[in-house]
Amino acid sequence: MAHHHHHGHSHAHPDLKGRNLLISIFLNIGITLAQIIGGLLSGSLALLSDALHNFSDVISLVISYGARRLGKKKASSHKTFGYKRAEILAAFINAATLMVVAIILMKEAVERLMDPKEIESNLVIWLALIAVAGNGFSVLLLKKDADHNMNMKSAYLHLLTDMMASVAVLIGGILMKYFQIYWVDAILTLIISIYLIYMGYDLLKESTKVLMLFTPKSVVIQDIVESVCTIDQIKNVHHVHIWQLNEEEVHMEAHIDFKKDIRLSEFDEILEKIEEHVYHKHGINHVNIQPEFDKCDSKSVIVQD
Repeated sequence: MAHHHHHGHSHAHPDLKGRNLLISIFLNIGITLAQIIGGLLSGSLALLSDALHNFSDVISLVISYGARRLGKKKASSHKTFGYKRAEILAAFINAATLMVVAIILMKEAVERLMDPKEIESNLVIWLALIAVAGNGFSVLLLKKDADHNMNMKSAYLHLLTDMMASVAVLIGGILMKYFQIYWVDAILTLIISIYLIYMGYDLLKESTKVLMLFTPKSVVIQDIVESVCTIDQIKNVHHVHIWQLNEEEVHMEAHIDFKKDIRLSEFDEILEKIEEHVYHKHGINHVNIQPEFDKCDSKSVIVQD
């Protein structure tokens, strides 16, 4: 009899996330276009930087949306894991582009500080208001899913930083209108950029760990080995690999040395125990075990090839 592992995922309204993403994408395209035109007309670098920021969001949202759609595609003989890593890859690309954009903006802002220009502040104020409203709406749409998904989180963070950036631009616009302090524009651009680099770096690090098949932070290999070794028929556990496929799935493979030459049916019972052990204690939901008895191979837990 085949047994499947079910984990608590509800699929009642599977593509609400996708729909919310789509709404955010179109909202953001509108905001971006408005800000680019406004930035060029008003001469405000902060507006342009905000637009660029928004544009990087549009791209990131499109990637996130595509990744969600791809992630749902079925696995096939050529792609045995399906597209389950698409979202992680998306988060990685996102973070990398974000940082590049930020560095370009910083360079521009520094040049501006040396030579502040007069800026048409009314335009800046209105466009910033539109951006705050649009991004605020998108942030609320995506908030719920951001907690348990790296991809949705990257989209959500982008939108949140957008909203903050637009608020800053709005304040800058007001300062320029009433106090003619035009260097505020360049300072804002710098602050937005530094923040982008900071956020991007974190996401880059997290997604890189998953792509490089590093063991997830929450998993301590030694603990797993010890807990599996408490099962009496097991002599030792070696050749362990643990990796994260995407955010829902953690895989583990290991060789297990048995004390006796047991039958396959007995092994299956032990396997169930092992699966229980590692799932409940360590959240590993795919286990692949190679049973051994008196086999000559390296018995170290982590085997170097």
